[in-house]
Amino acid sequence: MKTVVLKFGGTSVGSISRIKNVAKIISSYKNKKIGVIVVSSAMSGTTNELIKKTKELSNNFDAAEYDVLLATGEQATCALIAGRLKHLGFKARSWMSWQLPIITEGPYSSSRINKINKGKILNFMKSGGVPIITGFQGINLENRITTLGRGGTDASAIMLAKFFNTDACDIYTDVDGVYTTDPRNHSKAKKIHKISYDEMLEMASLGAKVMQPTSVQDAKLNNINFSVKSSFQKKKGTLITGAKKTFSNHIITGITSTKNDSKVTIVGVKDRPGVAAAVFKPLSLNQINVDMVVQNISLNGKETDLTFTIKSEDIRKTEKIIKQNKKISFRKFTYNNNVSKVSIIGVGMITTPGITYRMFQALASKKINIMVISTSEIKISVLISNKQIKKAVAVLHKEFKLD
Repeated sequence: MKTVVLKFGGTSVGSISRIKNVAKIISSYKNKKIGVIVVSSAMSGTTNELIKKTKELSNNFDAAEYDVLLATGEQATCALIAGRLKHLGFKARSWMSWQLPIITEGPYSSSRINKINKGKILNFMKSGGVPIITGFQGINLENRITTLGRGGTDASAIMLAKFFNTDACDIYTDVDGVYTTDPRNHSKAKKIHKISYDEMLEMASLGAKVMQPTSVQDAKLNNINFSVKSSFQKKKGTLITGAKKTFSNHIITGITSTKNDSKVTIVGVKDRPGVAAAVFKPLSLNQINVDMVVQNISLNGKETDLTFTIKSEDIRKTEKIIKQNKKISFRKFTYNNNVSKVSIIGVGMITTPGITYRMFQALASKKINIMVISTSEIKISVLISNKQIKKAVAVLHKEFKLD
């Protein structure tokens, strides 16, 4: 029998009427004699409410109990979906991650799945059942519940597709695919029908909210093709794949932007071997992701200014870590929260000269100043004022013929 993993995001299960709709989607697969493994997120808003409660109780809530609490959202949703399917006459059952179990490794709140015990699910499916499995979570070797980071149900779906060797993996969300840019911010955005793992990974990492970056990486590493579809519209979605076929005649596939970046500058750092490592190691140990690093050497060669970007919510923690760091000497710590990162992404730029010039010229034509630049083989990112995001996306979308 053909089998498929169906993942439903928080907006897809955000109300009772939407859960009824999800059950209808699942039943459409079953009516075609397709074996189904369902994995669900918590109802939209639930996880944020639970996080809010932890902050009201403590500014340093225990990490293990934090994961136990957040995992309850998915448990509730899976029970509701299973209950609705039973009402419709299907054999269904909710499964908690620990009941399989799904084994994870790594720290709380950012664990990774490394094993899924399949026996119970396979037996249930052979009897015609539809398993509804909690996403976003697993258990570690100490038998404690762990979570996979925000958006972690995507990773759950990809790894279920891997371990059960399913024929397909469909990610249902509130959009009908991946777009050239966020259609809510630019009316001329176009749906991408097929995109490579590398392009999707860059887009997810650089601001596109459609997929969790870790899940795209897992899909690439395990060669799992998956589709992004809408729970609310019967439209063909976007296929994310590693197939070596021509994806598009566009040099640039997509444009992303962020809203929660901050630019940090450490002024007057004593320039000596190992200073950058001394700055960034404690940030890494505290799970602070650093991007867009620029180092400027002073004229006398004795000092350097170190500039980098982080997420805005990490500013206070970063400032505290830097100021308490006895391994570095500097004159001033500054930051700017009024910045955003705009990126162009596309495998076509590997073999096409002049992309950097065209991007910078297009931004200059709209008097958009670039603060920091970061590049890879298939992307160019620039840091600009957050007041100019829409203008920047629009001019770049037009420049690279994506309108």
